[in-house]
Amino acid sequence: MRRLVRYALSLAMVAAVPAQAALPAALQTFIAGLTTFSAEFEQHVRDAGGHDVAAGRGTLAVQRPGRFRWEYRPVAPANGIADGGQLLLADGRNLWLYERDLAQATVRDAGSTQAAAPMLLLSGDPAQIEAAFTLTAEPDHDGLRWVAVQPRAAAADFARAELAFRGADLARMIISDKIGQLTTLIITRSQRNPRLDPGLFRFTPPAGVDVIGTARP
Repeated sequence: MRRLVRYALSLAMVAAVPAQAALPAALQTFIAGLTTFSAEFEQHVRDAGGHDVAAGRGTLAVQRPGRFRWEYRPVAPANGIADGGQLLLADGRNLWLYERDLAQATVRDAGSTQAAAPMLLLSGDPAQIEAAFTLTAEPDHDGLRWVAVQPRAAAADFARAELAFRGADLARMIISDKIGQLTTLIITRSQRNPRLDPGLFRFTPPAGVDVIGTARP
């Protein structure tokens, strides 16, 4: 589940990429004129054998440039293991991962090499995006337009993903990891260019939370 937060974020941040001719048409339609984005989603996870192993709900908020908030909470413990959910947040300088059940927050420089992979699709640099990912238009099905996402780096947190669009709206994400686990995210409600509270993109570790790393002021 913790792996999911990292690679799901990589895909959600497509919302902030500026359009360019090399991108698939469905993706260009989605990001054209986009400055902010918010969404709610349902999440379902299956293991390599096709068994349901977890389910949850979450929210996503994106503000260009360099800010996003991805928050997930399970609807039931996965395999009987308590999981308080996770928050992944970029404030323009720092990248925070807060894991509630562990009472632990990890922070990295948003511009560091370590943070670069998940931040790349939010950076707005088309050359970096094309250097890191292969984006390919796929045949339409289920009434949706599909785009395949393949990381070029072997060290990426996911193996492959598919993004589905209904007109200018993001409708679905299907993410495959390196051990055969399949995660489906269904967008249940979204808004293009909403007015977002700046406080969404600020994080202060709660009292008693162990902080790993040093935040940039």
